[in-house]
Amino acid sequence: MASLAWLLIPLFAAIGAAIWGSWAARDRTAGDISELAGYARFREAMGQSEPGAAKAGAGADAQRNKDTVDSV
Repeated sequence: MASLAWLLIPLFAAIGAAIWGSWAARDRTAGDISELAGYARFREAMGQSEPGAAKAGAGADAQRNKDTVDSV
């Protein structure tokens, strides 16, 4: 009976290793789409200038663009 108990230890270890291996190899790409969409929204928000600064600096940007075109 004691030898049977010693043989069950590696059996349980193998079953545990198989369960852990299947869990570790699972497909984790399901959440990538929402993560990438959130990152795209973040980049879009960071790329926009401040609402007040866009109105105030519009004339300066137009003048700078005109000067650049005229000098070429």
